[in-house]
Order: sequence, then structure tokens, then C-alpha cells
Amino acid sequence: MSNTLWTVPVQASGRVIRAVAAIGGVPLEVPAQYEHYVDNKKPEFLAKFPHGKIPALETADGFKIFEGVPIARYGETNLYLIDRCCRPDTNFFSVAGLAPNAGLLGSDPKSAALIDQWMHLAELEVDLYTSLIRGLVSGAIVPYNKPIHTTFVERQLRALKTLNAHLATRTFFVGERITLADIYVAAVVLRAADATLDASVRPELTHLIRHLETVANQSLIKDIFGPINYIEKALQYVPPAKEKKEAKPAAAPAPKAEKKPKEKEADEEEPDVPAEPKVKNPLDDLPKSTFNLEDWKRQYSNSETRGAGGALEWFYKNFDAAGFSVWRVDFKYNEELSQTFMSSNQIGGFFNRLEASRKYLFGSVGVLGTANNSIITGAFILRGLEAQPVVDVAPDWESYEYKKLDLSNEADKAFFEAALAWDLEIDGKKWADGKNFK
Repeated sequence: MSNTLWTVPVQASGRVIRAVAAIGGVPLEVPAQYEHYVDNKKPEFLAKFPHGKIPALETADGFKIFEGVPIARYGETNLYLIDRCCRPDTNFFSVAGLAPNAGLLGSDPKSAALIDQWMHLAELEVDLYTSLIRGLVSGAIVPYNKPIHTTFVERQLRALKTLNAHLATRTFFVGERITLADIYVAAVVLRAADATLDASVRPELTHLIRHLETVANQSLIKDIFGPINYIEKALQYVPPAKEKKEAKPAAAPAPKAEKKPKEKEADEEEPDVPAEPKVKNPLDDLPKSTFNLEDWKRQYSNSETRGAGGALEWFYKNFDAAGFSVWRVDFKYNEELSQTFMSSNQIGGFFNRLEASRKYLFGSVGVLGTANNSIITGAFILRGLEAQPVVDVAPDWESYEYKKLDLSNEADKAFFEAALAWDLEIDGKKWADGKNFK
């Protein structure tokens, strides 16, 4: 039995594994008859790989593993350099680990760590956004949102520029010869080349483009990488065309009806169902307040938050504690949060659903921490002395906890000011991103 890899030609992670095997001289069989979305759902495939996901590898000795990076990166404990990344009881298989003399995993613990560093950056800050952007513009992720699309592009470009700058004085990412980092980054950039790296971006990434072409043209892996297809204009969302309504054939002229008395015509013009009376918001019945929320929003937007003449100074001079209240807002399910940009988008969605309360509410809410270790928290200034009448317009308002702040209490005051200034820090988690509801 040989080492068998289930993948498809266009899969970037599968391409990395095949390239590593080719450079390392590791025999690898890729079933030509494999049909994705068909074979990976069959009982015999799921018996080996329960998640039904590719790339998936079965070694000659029957060991099975799926997911691209673990297959490409980790090695068995009895192979060279494995102590640098695995616990002694770990038995991960690696194509790179089977070919220690190729040097793909680095020559010492430091170089091995640097290889992991560049692979993680490429995976989480470049390839992830390629997938998200493709999903947005293709309609797989709905609804399309232009600001989110722009954010994805900006964040990906920032990481690409970091990779590019590192290569300004180097041929390869780690050391003087090709490593797993080079193969992985090149495969990720190849995938982005026909999606986001258009003619306007490539001049900013000359070193990274040179690196891609260097790696992709290595004789042992040239056929695996295939041609590099550079897109001229980055993928853009195209709204679906509206269906044209077919013109209805002209109806035959109806015979003239006899004129009816005026009273009857008036009756016929009245709708069958009376219009629903407009419900007045109870917040509008509260006693008039001296604090003008719209003035506060303008002050906050047009001046520094802290310091003399800043927004907070204006707030304390004008705040009416009888007509408005200040609240701390905390997301209840922080353990579910992953990427900080996704958490920031979640805040934006919550704010969108609070739209009906815009004239009663101001908010400053942020994401504190890092990926997979973050919280959502912030502050609201709202009309009245209770939060629910203002926030229950949002269907998900109960996913957040609301605690009234006492601005005469130093701890509450410090939290409030830091949330507005976007420099709040809790348990070592620093403000990473935020949004205002104005």
C-alpha cells in the first residue's frame, strides 16, 4: 500500500502537500478517479475521514489524517526535527517529515518556528480573506456588504505587504534554501493572484510576485503549481439583473360605466382595510431633557474624546441624569468569538438592528483581545432610566447584558471614558476594534 492523498487539482493545500512530496522524493498517489462532493460522502470514505473533508491522507502503514497544514507540517516523533513542534506522545504524520534531508522543516528550532510563523500569517491573514472575498462577490455569503468587502481587501493587503517587505532582501523566507514556508506562501499567493492581486496592487508587491514565480518554476513542482493567472481587475460583486416584466397585452376598452353619485365615488376610493395607526414611542412622552443627544453626537464626532475642550468635558457639563442614563454593555457568549474582525462585524450588525432607536441612543462598543481570545463590551448613553425600552427593537438584544453605570463611582466612570476613547483594557485584553452608534 502506498501513501494516498485525496485532493483536487485546484486545492491550494493539496498543491502544497504534492509539492512537498515532490521536493522530498516521497511517493504519493493521488486517485485520479476521485470526485469531490460524491466520493467524500460515501461510507467507505467517511469511515476513514469522518468529517468528509479534503485534503486527506492515508499512509502506507494505514495512518490517517486530514487538514492541509497538519499533513504538510508535522512529522512522526522518530523523524528529524520533530521535537521542535510536537509533544513526545504526538504521532502526527508529515510528508515533509518523511524527507528530513530536504530541509523543508528548518535546520534548528528557531528556523522551524519562523517557518510556522510565515505559514500562519499567510493562512490567517491572506488565504482566509481570499476565501471570504470570493464568497462575498459570488453570492455565497449574503447579503453583500461593500464596507465589509473593503475591510477584507485592506486587511489582506496589509499582510501581503508584510510578506513583501520581508522578501526585499531575501530570496526565501527562512534561510538560503526553499522551505515549507516558501511552498505554502507561494500556493496562497497563487490562489490570490486570480482573485484580488490585480494590476493596481501588484506593483506594490514586486518582491512577493518574484518569490511566487521563483517557487512555482522550481523544476520538481512546476507542473504541480501550473501557470500563474494574474487577474487584471480584482473580483467585484455584480448585483443580479432584475427580471424584465413582459408587457401585458392591452386590455379591450371597457364599456363606459354610468356616473355614480359623488358620495359613492368617495366611498370606493377608501381602502378596504384602514391604515394601521402610527404607534407613538413611550420614550417621546418622557419629560423634556436639557441634554441634546444629537448635539452630543456631533461633539463626539468632531473633537478629541479626552482632554481640555474634548467630548467628555462637554458631556459632563451638559449631561442630564434625570432624562438619560449610561450603561455598560457586554456580549454574553464571548467563548463563541473567533476572529476579531468577525466580532467587529457582529457589533455592526447589532447596531444596524438598533436603527429604530437611533434618536434615543448613542453607543461605543468594541472588541478587546486577540483571535480566539476576545470579548465584546462597551458603553451606551440612552434616553430614559431603563435600557430595555431603547434596545429591545433589536431581535438579539437579549444576547447582551446591560448594567447601569454610576458616573460618581470612579471605576464606572473610568470604564465609561475608556469605552468612548477606545483605549479600554480588561484583564490584559486591549481594544482591538470598535464601532460607534451615532
